[in-house]
Amino acid sequence: MKQRILLILLAIASACAYASTNYTLSVTADRPSAIYKQGEPVTFTIKLLLDKQPVNDAEVGWIISKDGVPPTTSGKVKLDGGRATVTGKLAEPGFLHCRASFKNRTALGGAAIDPLQIKPSLPVPGDFDEFWSGQKKKLAAVPVNPRLTPVKSSVAGVECFDLQADSVGAPVSGYLARPVGAKPKSLPIILTVHGAGVRSSSLGGATGWAQKGMLALDINAHGIPNGKPAEFYKQIADGELKDYRARGRESRETIYFLGMFLRLVRALDFLTAQPEWDGRTVVVHGTSQGGYQSLVAAGLDSRVTFLAAGVPAGCDHTGCVVGRVNGWPKFIPTGEKPDANVVKAVRYFDAVNFAARSKAGGIITVGFIDTTCPPTSVYAAYNALPGRKEIYNDIPTGHANSPGATAAMRNAILAHVEMMKSKR
Repeated sequence: MKQRILLILLAIASACAYASTNYTLSVTADRPSAIYKQGEPVTFTIKLLLDKQPVNDAEVGWIISKDGVPPTTSGKVKLDGGRATVTGKLAEPGFLHCRASFKNRTALGGAAIDPLQIKPSLPVPGDFDEFWSGQKKKLAAVPVNPRLTPVKSSVAGVECFDLQADSVGAPVSGYLARPVGAKPKSLPIILTVHGAGVRSSSLGGATGWAQKGMLALDINAHGIPNGKPAEFYKQIADGELKDYRARGRESRETIYFLGMFLRLVRALDFLTAQPEWDGRTVVVHGTSQGGYQSLVAAGLDSRVTFLAAGVPAGCDHTGCVVGRVNGWPKFIPTGEKPDANVVKAVRYFDAVNFAARSKAGGIITVGFIDTTCPPTSVYAAYNALPGRKEIYNDIPTGHANSPGATAAMRNAILAHVEMMKSKR
């Protein structure tokens, strides 16, 4: 008898040891577009699968918020056939997020509420243009002094160079690529810019666009040397550039991004001076912090004819002033009482305000469940763009470019290039 009980206990223990934990939790809005009107109910469906089979009777927690900030509602719901629904609404333009949790798993679903009506949280400072005109005058007083060092190309028919060009503070540091033997006035320009972090410029990024017949320059965000070992960049990231995103946020004269933004203009100074430039087409393209730079470049420099900004950072820094979420770099962290000096300073670095000054066409991508560059902030910038524009709603995506979003930006860039060729 004792032996039988022991065998049963061992069997139970073995079954428990090998019990599957391959759960899949998901949250989706009840419309394929996930777009609603103000005050309209939004129904989110929560699904839980175990090894691709519905889980019955499980209890799932949920929280519905305004793009990650109050007001919130919450509760628990028991699943029937592996699913349950919860409902929320928002009486203003913005986004709703529904976060579900089960054991150690979470899932997020998003819905847009009249997103094309989202406005900037604060108006453009009255002396915004004066401030940036003054900064560009300081830049203009510095000779470009370009230094080009040949770099081995991995692509046949493309020649590459390491570029260093003087700017205010750190230099422009990047990789230039162009088709071998390109004729004068034959190539459109593309400037590609980087997301957050500390890394070398991308030689592959530049050569890829040069293969498509463009004068391509990929610059790193910080004006640091290219092509160094990984440890070189790690030391800088852990040292002099640690937490650069919030550095100097108390004054518009000391915010770290000042030098980064002026390097965009200096990179275009160099590119537009090249004899191969077609004299018409200038594209700036990047994702996250690179999307931020793309919007800034278009607002700072009228030479830009098209921007492609994937899930852009830097949008609506002062959202918290009107009860909304701020975008990265979160100069004012979520839940923190705004400092008056910071609120004043960061308005001069808001992608929304640069977007409003852009004369370029553009495409922006937005992740409906992006918690780094929240969709409310991205739409505030998109809506401020006055020119020809499109937005790619990446409904199930967070802070990333899905293959669809990546293709949409690439196709939009190439379509713009072809359109500009037709204007000859």
